[in-house]
Amino acid sequence: MGRITRRSLTVAAAGALAAAVTGEARADGRGGERRPRFRGMWLASVANRDWPSRPGLTAAEQRAELLAFLDTAAERRLNAVVFQVRPTADALWPSPYEPWSEYLTGVQGRDPGWDPLGTAVREAHRRGLELHAWFNPYRIANHTDVSKLVPTHPARVHPEWVVPYGGKLYYNPGLPEVRRFVQDAMLDAVGRYDIDAVHWDDYFYPYPVAGQVFDDDAAYERHGAGFPDRAAWRRDNIDRLVHETAGRIKRLKRGVRFGISPFAVWRNRATDPLGSDTRAGVQTYDDLYADTRGWVRRGWIDYIVPQVYWNIGFAAADYAKLVPWWADAVRGTGVHLYIGEALYKAGDPAQPAPWQDPAELSRHLTFDRDYPQVRGNVYFSAKEVAADRNGAMARVVADHYSCRVRPPR
Repeated sequence: MGRITRRSLTVAAAGALAAAVTGEARADGRGGERRPRFRGMWLASVANRDWPSRPGLTAAEQRAELLAFLDTAAERRLNAVVFQVRPTADALWPSPYEPWSEYLTGVQGRDPGWDPLGTAVREAHRRGLELHAWFNPYRIANHTDVSKLVPTHPARVHPEWVVPYGGKLYYNPGLPEVRRFVQDAMLDAVGRYDIDAVHWDDYFYPYPVAGQVFDDDAAYERHGAGFPDRAAWRRDNIDRLVHETAGRIKRLKRGVRFGISPFAVWRNRATDPLGSDTRAGVQTYDDLYADTRGWVRRGWIDYIVPQVYWNIGFAAADYAKLVPWWADAVRGTGVHLYIGEALYKAGDPAQPAPWQDPAELSRHLTFDRDYPQVRGNVYFSAKEVAADRNGAMARVVADHYSCRVRPPR
């Protein structure tokens, strides 16, 4: 397959976007609109969350749905789409490492007859959108039956790599051979396509499940010497994954960025004086073994998108306390800060009263203006950006996105 090049496809589109940005910013007359801002949406494929709407659609139907989401992003004056292309140790491109995703055809390993990632890159760029390829490093399956995986799946070829936990299957982060393999699998897409960034979400070691143990005893016995405890060893495993991937991306394609979107609480202040003024039940440092603040302070990543999925005033984890904490965390590092927004909660009757107010998300962006370290926002997720259940997204666009702008670089 020939390499898809952004430059050859999007020179005209980029020129049109530049003209539109300049013209609309001048017409608007609001200086803030001229600044580059990251305006993104997550487009999730796991369990057919956003796309495709169900497995087994024809290639033409899948493509039409994908393009409709890209059109929606452009219409909402967003400038980036974070597209989930490796949801469960599989691929939305013809990968030599892993099988085609079952979320396309309903059968893992079955060729869908087209290249979703290649199409997404090309068509996003034509619309003046960045395409950030979203990978999940360690999740294998949302079940524990290895026999359901295609026979050639790496998890069946290497059963010693696999840990069942909480009703799911995971690759063991404590094995160096696993760490190398998952990097190779993800970086295949970087070498093959002109993506703008590699993006990870919040899944490293799995979220804790009461009464269950993540069985990495053998790996810890083999590789854990020299660490004060298993937690420190686990954090080192994830640190190595982040640091090594960052270096390999830059060596492969220097212009490709690396961003991570973690659960928003690194540590509560009651646990660590450097932590946030929160009372969250999960702390990424302690429970997911992900030192998200450390990655920022060491400059290992290009951007971070903490999932600040709570309303202003929420007692246990207040948006108005977490955003300043993250602004302080990135200060002086060169790492860009974008805030992950829970658009999916807007208008959901199961959510508390603030989420019934269409102005809640707009207030978030108004609040963010007081923190120059905040360079944009990302919305979860594409289905809600399109449907806009209670008009919250339209309110954000009307109040804050009067014109198109470029993403910061």
